[in-house]
Amino acid sequence: MHFNFNEEEEKFRDEVRAFLDENLPEGADRHDPVFLMEWNAKVREKRWVGFSWPKEVGGGGGGIVEQVILKEEMAKRRAPALGTCFMGLAWVGPSIVQYGTEEQKERFIPDILDGKYQWCTGYSEPDYGSDLASLQCKGVLEGDEYVVNGQKIWTSLAMWAEWIILLVRTDPKPAVKHDGITCLLVKMDSPGIERRPIQNMSGGSMFAEVFFNDVRVPVNNRLGAEGQGWQVTISALANERSGIAEVTGMIRKLEELKELARKTNKNGRPATEDTRVRGRIARFEAQIEAMRLNGMRYLTKQLKGEPLSSETSVNKLHRAELEVTMGDFALDLLGSTGHYRAGSDAAVDGGKWQTGALNWPDVVIGGGTPNIQKNIIAERILGLPKD
Repeated sequence: MHFNFNEEEEKFRDEVRAFLDENLPEGADRHDPVFLMEWNAKVREKRWVGFSWPKEVGGGGGGIVEQVILKEEMAKRRAPALGTCFMGLAWVGPSIVQYGTEEQKERFIPDILDGKYQWCTGYSEPDYGSDLASLQCKGVLEGDEYVVNGQKIWTSLAMWAEWIILLVRTDPKPAVKHDGITCLLVKMDSPGIERRPIQNMSGGSMFAEVFFNDVRVPVNNRLGAEGQGWQVTISALANERSGIAEVTGMIRKLEELKELARKTNKNGRPATEDTRVRGRIARFEAQIEAMRLNGMRYLTKQLKGEPLSSETSVNKLHRAELEVTMGDFALDLLGSTGHYRAGSDAAVDGGKWQTGALNWPDVVIGGGTPNIQKNIIAERILGLPKD
């Protein structure tokens, strides 16, 4: 396991810090559209969008360690995201790079890097949730098109996405349920697609139901071979779960919680003087450090050329639990003011703590529920009997 970075890697860290000093000064308005447009153009010019993707497809050709450093430094400075197509960059693009045809790479990768279109992910279904291998949405090959019928649910950003990476069952009776699944790239304005928003507890509609009624998808929009969808998906989700830079985001969130504790009172004294508050913060510190060390283990495996698979579920589960407990802790600190939401003058920090606490399903469910992660850990890591 590696804990230190070499001289060249530290030089790259200095380069990133210098870029941030020049382009992200203190007080920069991270929500200003003009600033964001200029920021995106600069990071794209540096080839830091798609940093680790091959240069042949327009990526930066960077190494895994440098990518971690880049994301760490960006997270520490609360920099805007690297690129504007979150799902496209997180796992659609990497999947196309790994499994796509040359035509698909030329067609999709530049637009993902430029943030031209938004993508969503058609994995979860009613009655099956995160049990992806049990999906029932069907794709039947007719000539040079697949005809898709079925439904997806809890599809993040579906109301705004222009494209969806979609899993369909092309073999209705496979020997094992993980076989016979195919991955398709589908335009969301295709005839036969209907989107219905799902309102969450905070009043937002990040998720949606998506219905497919005789939707026709060209065969050349199939990603990977027919029946290879499970492998494409597992590779994509592992890519989502492997980054230790996420840990930096949790560290930043904990620092914000500490700041909240410093400016709130508990029993007439600063909350930071309360032993129970201090104990909970210490526990968060320990859990985040455990995530960081796990992330370093994953990084070491990647550097050795070893594939990541089931073990990344450990950090996914850790993060889900932390998001919920840290959100609850923030509301405990706020006491009676915790009832005020964004838009109220009485809401602390613009109501972000209430919104964060109510939006926990976005993070906890996304990429697989905690129960699914526990099953993966139990069956594939601990060798326990199947659920």
